[in-house]
Amino acid sequence: MWKPVKLAALILTTLTGVAGPSAADVRIKDIVTVEGVRENQLVGYGLVVGLNGTGDSLRNSPFTEKSIEGMLERLGVGNLSDDKIKTSNTAAVMVTAMLPPFARRGSPIDVVVSSLGDATSLRGGTLIVTPLTGADGEVYAVAQGPIAVAGFAAQGNAASITEGVPTVARIENGATVENEVNFSLGSLSSVRLNLRNPDFTTATRIAEAINAEMGPNTAAALDPSTVEVQTPGKAATPPFLADVENIRVQPDSIAKVVIDARSGTIVIGADVRIDEVAVSQGGLTVMVREDPEVSQPQSEITIGGTAVVVPRTSIGVQEQETHFTILEGDVSLQRLVDGLNAIGLEASQTISILQAIKAAGALHADLEII
Repeated sequence: MWKPVKLAALILTTLTGVAGPSAADVRIKDIVTVEGVRENQLVGYGLVVGLNGTGDSLRNSPFTEKSIEGMLERLGVGNLSDDKIKTSNTAAVMVTAMLPPFARRGSPIDVVVSSLGDATSLRGGTLIVTPLTGADGEVYAVAQGPIAVAGFAAQGNAASITEGVPTVARIENGATVENEVNFSLGSLSSVRLNLRNPDFTTATRIAEAINAEMGPNTAAALDPSTVEVQTPGKAATPPFLADVENIRVQPDSIAKVVIDARSGTIVIGADVRIDEVAVSQGGLTVMVREDPEVSQPQSEITIGGTAVVVPRTSIGVQEQETHFTILEGDVSLQRLVDGLNAIGLEASQTISILQAIKAAGALHADLEII
C-alpha cells in the first residue's frame, strides 16, 4: 500500500531556488575512463575440501567425483574404483576474480568461490590450487586458501533456516598474479578518454578544459563518448595524465525523471521543464463490505435443523474533494515541486500525474521507470 509521502521528501536534488542547470564542477577522472586501462575477468574450476559433511553428493555431482579422482592421480594416488569414494566433504566450485590494470607478477587479488554442485555450505572449506584463465585461455593467476562464508545454514528434523548464501564465499588476497597483461602507456602517442555518460556538451567541455590547461590542440572531442588527448610519450605520460584527470569541468546531462514504482521514490533533474498544463486529482471511492450472518434453527420448533449462512452486504460511496491546480509553462524544478505539493498527493498519485504529463507531451524530459 502506498504511504502518503510529499513529493518534496522524494526529491534528491537541490530544491532551494533551482532555476537552471547545476553548476557543480567535477574532476575529469570522476566522469571518464582511460581506454585500455581496465580490469580483466578471470575464471577457474577447482575443488573445496575440508567441509563438514556439507559438500557435494557424488551421486548427483559426477563431475566432482571425476575431479577428485584426477586430483588424487596427480598426487600419486591411483587405481581408485567407484565404490571407494564416499566423501561428502568436497565441493566443486567456480572461482572468479578481477585482474586489475597494470597488476604485476606476485600481486595478490581477491577471488570469489561459488558452488557448482549440490553442496549445502562452503563454510570451513579450503580451496585447492586453481589456475585462473582469461578470455584468451592464458593463465594469469593461481588461487588457493581458506575461504570465508558470510551466510550460514542450519537444519533439523522438522525445520531449517538459511541466512545469506552459504554456497558463495570469498578469499581476500586469495590469488597470486602469475602473468601480466602487456600494455605500455609510454608507447602511445595519444590516449582516449571514454565518458561514462556520453554527451556532446560534456565531451566538448572536457576538450576545452584540457586545451586551456595543457596548451592548444592537446585534446579534441571525437564523439559524445570519446575525447582524444595527445601525450608527451615515454616516462612523461603518467604525470601528464595525472594532471589531466584532476582538471575540473562542469558536466552536462539530459533532463530526466526517474521513478521507482516499488518504493514510490521520485528523482527529478534540475533541467526538467514542462509546458503549461492543468492537473486535477480526486475521484469516487466505492466500498463494498461482506458481513455474512449465521442463522441458527429454533430448537423448540425444528428438530434436526441445520445452521444457514445468510449473506449480508453493505455498500458505501465516498466522494473525495477534487483538487485542481495549474502548472505554468517552463517552470523551474522548485516551482514544479511546489505546484505538485499544493495538490496534496500521495507518491502513487504523483507518479500517475507525471506519467500523464509525459503522455500529453508537456514533460520535456526522459521518464525512466525502474
